Amino acid sequence: MTTDKIEGDRFLVGIHLTESDLEFVVRVPSDIDSGWTDPEEFQRLVADVTWEELDQESTLRTIATAGSPGDTVMLGSVRLMTDGTVVSHDLSSPDLDDE
Repeated sequence: MTTDKIEGDRFLVGIHLTESDLEFVVRVPSDIDSGWTDPEEFQRLVADVTWEELDQESTLRTIATAGSPGDTVMLGSVRLMTDGTVVSHDLSSPDLDDE
């Protein structure tokens, strides 16, 4: 019997729309590794990976154009080790066509 443990913590990534802003949102797992001592650090790392993978300008433009205040548009997830190593990511630009 093997017990393969998936390494790293999986952070969900989204953009929340308010009346005036687009806010980058990182959902933190409830069982986050205690090695993360600085919340700003993993949020910055998640943002860096997200915008390296997705075109920031077109992603935000799509959300701002098609979304409504109060919506949170999920972009996917990023899995990180506490040393900052990116284990994996599953990110995609939103498809918000209502037509």
